[in-house]
Amino acid sequence: MRKFINGYYRLLNLLLGMSVGILVVPVTLQMISRFTQLIPAWIWTEELARFLFIWMVMLGAMIGVRDGSHFDVDVWPELKPRFNAAFRIFSMVFVLVFALVFVWYGIKFVQFGWTQPSELADLPMTYIFISWPLTGFTWLLFGWERMRADLLIVIDSAAPDDTSKLRDIGTGSVV
Repeated sequence: MRKFINGYYRLLNLLLGMSVGILVVPVTLQMISRFTQLIPAWIWTEELARFLFIWMVMLGAMIGVRDGSHFDVDVWPELKPRFNAAFRIFSMVFVLVFALVFVWYGIKFVQFGWTQPSELADLPMTYIFISWPLTGFTWLLFGWERMRADLLIVIDSAAPDDTSKLRDIGTGSVV
């Protein structure tokens, strides 16, 4: 399972990089067409940019949960590793609840857009709407992985409270 999750994480990073790179093209075409007469004003570029931006945000949110950087707000002072792990578990419970909301209403969103085409490119809106439940499922997968690692830190009563027990989920290196 660990190998699958690491491969999926690498795929998401690749897709995010590609979406950012591809997003440059329609946005550049829009800018050139608005301020010069070199190329005609293509309306489809706005729609493509919007769709790519939606996917870029969702991919970034998925990666952020795996990295532990998306829903992280440092309010508490740095405590012992077990207390920090307990706070991360508490926080991750809310992330997982939010992920379930994304899955539940995302599926309804996909069903809503099943027969709806986009306005200009005539693409099925399902290609866009599927990003919501996919994001929720990915948050559940990555969130459970992070929570499991933190649970092991909290439960491991024989281990000393030092930072050698903390492992970075994304790379497997010691933090």
